[in-house]
Amino acid sequence: MRRAGYIAFPAGEACLRAVPVRARETYRCRVFAESDVPGPPEPIGVGLVAPFDFALDRELWRWLPEQVCLHTTRLPYLPEPVTVQLASALGNPHGVRRATRDVLAPEPRAVAYSCTSGSFVDGAAGEAALVAAMLDAGAPAAVTTSGALVAALEELGVRRLAVITPYVDDVTARLLAYLAEFGVETCASFGLGLLGDIWKVSYADVLRAVRGIDPSGADALFVSCTNVPTYDLVAPLERHLGMPVLTANQVTMWAALRAAGVAGLAAPGALFAHGREDVPAA
Repeated sequence: MRRAGYIAFPAGEACLRAVPVRARETYRCRVFAESDVPGPPEPIGVGLVAPFDFALDRELWRWLPEQVCLHTTRLPYLPEPVTVQLASALGNPHGVRRATRDVLAPEPRAVAYSCTSGSFVDGAAGEAALVAAMLDAGAPAAVTTSGALVAALEELGVRRLAVITPYVDDVTARLLAYLAEFGVETCASFGLGLLGDIWKVSYADVLRAVRGIDPSGADALFVSCTNVPTYDLVAPLERHLGMPVLTANQVTMWAALRAAGVAGLAAPGALFAHGREDVPAA
C-alpha cells in the first residue's frame, strides 16, 4: 500500500530471485520521500546562431553556469574561403533572422549571434542591423560577438587594444575599422592568414601569435573568432601579460548571460571577475 508523499518501487519476481531470502521483504518495502529528491535548478535558455563551420560547442558550454542551456542552430553551408565576402554572407540579416526563429521554440531568454567576422564586417551599422533582425524575429534580447566585444571594452575601460586574429589581412582590417568606429585604437595586430579550417587552430598556435606581437601600450588583448579555442589560455595569459585578455567566445557568453539576466559567473578572466559573485561554471 502506497503511503502519501512516498514513492514505492515494487520488485518483480525476476528481480527478487537475485536477492537473498532474508532481504526480500526489505527490498519489497523500500521507499523514499519525494521531498528527499532534490529538484534541478530552474533552466535558463540562451539561443545561439552559429556559422556553419562552428566546431567549439564544448568551449561555449564551459563559459556557462549549470542552470544555463544553449539552444544552437547553424547558418547554411557556404563553400567559400574565409574572406570578406564570406563574412558578409554570414552576416546577412535576413539569414540571421531566419536562424533566430529556429531557436525560439525552447523560449530562450536571449539569443546570441556567435560569429565575430560576420558581425564586424559591415561596421557598426551592420552589427546593429543583426541585432535588429534577431529582435524582429522574436528574440526577447539579442547580442552579437562584435557588439559584445565593444560592451566588454567599455566595461573594463579599454581604449587601446592589441588584436590577434586567424584571418587574412582584408578581414582583419575590417575588425580594426569596426573598433575605430567606437574610439578604440589598435596598437598592435597579428593575423594568422587562414582561409579555412580555423577550428583546427590549437592553443599552441594562439600562444605563437601572442609572441608575434608587442602588446606594450595596450590596455588589453583580444583574440578574435569564435572558432579559435581560448578557454584555458585566458587566465595564464592575463598573468603573463599583466592585462585583461578578451576572446570571442568569452565576450559572447558574457554578453548573452547578462542579456538573459544571469550574473556572477566565476569564469576565467578579468571580464567575468569584474563585479561578480562566485557562482561556479559547469
